[in-house]
Amino acid sequence: MYIFLIGVLMVACSQQQESQTAARCLEEAEDALANDSIQHGESLLRKAIQLSETSKDWHTYYIAYQRLAEALSQSNPEEALRLMKKALTVYEQHPDDERNWVILLDYAGTYAAQLAYTTEGSYDEALDFINRAYRIAEKNQMTDLMCQTLTSLANIAWAKGDYRQSLDYAHQAESLLPKQGGVGGESPDLLPGTLQVLARSYLSLNMLDSAETIYRQIEPDDAHLAYVVQSNLAKIALRRMGATAVEDSITEAFAQVEDFYYKALEQKDEYYQETLRQEMENQQLEYRSRLYGRTLLIVIVAAVIILLAVVQALRYRIRMPEQEKRRLQQEAEHQKTLLHQANEVVTFLQGFILERTEVLKKLNQSGDSLITLSPHEWSEIERTLNAIDGGRFAKIREQYPTMQEDDVRLCILTRLGLSNRTIGNIYCITVSAVQHRKLKLKKDVFGETNPDITLEQILRK
Repeated sequence: MYIFLIGVLMVACSQQQESQTAARCLEEAEDALANDSIQHGESLLRKAIQLSETSKDWHTYYIAYQRLAEALSQSNPEEALRLMKKALTVYEQHPDDERNWVILLDYAGTYAAQLAYTTEGSYDEALDFINRAYRIAEKNQMTDLMCQTLTSLANIAWAKGDYRQSLDYAHQAESLLPKQGGVGGESPDLLPGTLQVLARSYLSLNMLDSAETIYRQIEPDDAHLAYVVQSNLAKIALRRMGATAVEDSITEAFAQVEDFYYKALEQKDEYYQETLRQEMENQQLEYRSRLYGRTLLIVIVAAVIILLAVVQALRYRIRMPEQEKRRLQQEAEHQKTLLHQANEVVTFLQGFILERTEVLKKLNQSGDSLITLSPHEWSEIERTLNAIDGGRFAKIREQYPTMQEDDVRLCILTRLGLSNRTIGNIYCITVSAVQHRKLKLKKDVFGETNPDITLEQILRK
């Protein structure tokens, strides 16, 4: 007993930290970047690269390089291209999924084109990367990635000033996008990137009506895309009036607005860093206070337990024969073991049922690709969660009968613990759009206005 108590005290008083895995570090970096904490996100990505190289987690290794390149693409396109080449090298040495190969090649081509545009250099390297990506996507009939690579080729053609070629590539990309019952045969799911280059090509060719039609089809899901759409619609209106000088002034004004936007992001990042530092200091102080209090409590409890144990041992020694005493102890230990095993079995079965669900496997293995779930798959995962969580979503549907099906599904994805990036891949929207939908759902449906309470906490209630 003394050895057991000493062990408890040592565990309680020691500060043990689980070694952070590369994959977990990558998740934290993506959360930081989603909150516009660029500096913190970059430092976490560099740490994820180091951890994944040490643990030989090659998938996380090249994904971390890709994310870091993406974070640096605006401020340092040359470094972004270097990092993407490193990611490609790692993938080619340890290939796992050809979809990721296409995505890496497309990113590399995009950054090479961005560097060529800013330095007025050659686009040959960029075209080589993206043409390779297109051939792999075409060979494997990856329609969405064929559309993505054709969009990238259209952007390069536009940057080179070949607007007719850019328009041709953009039309090819548009033809690959799914048509799903839009008004007048138009698709409501056109990728904003494809529409932007298509509209930009029309505008460069002075085909103002076509450009305006395409720009009005774009539904902005963030402030920057809304700025792009509105600024170009303003240019179209001014060009129709022949106000060239005014158009130039508007272009300059919008450029200044964009500078203000990026400066605001930098200020937000600096504020986040300072807040994060203060929170870490407060957490350390709070942890030390709790540790000291817990240690004192354990010492007192241990002393009481020892005293009670001594008294109880004396009582048993006096009142009971040794054999009966041993039998009761064994029976108590046996009951304790059975209860512990039963609890472990219940917890294991719940986790096992959820992990073996085909829908969850599909969500966990999709990476950055577009995810599509059928009504049957949605129904399957909801039934599974109801079985595990005591009918949670059945109660939600009963309590909120006017709740939209998309909102119920967003609650299901949140309960599964999926990242905003993965949810965005399901709805074909950006991370910021996912965050906006969660806030709107929390306020409009559940009536929660406290910003400190998340949708996850509401669902747990």
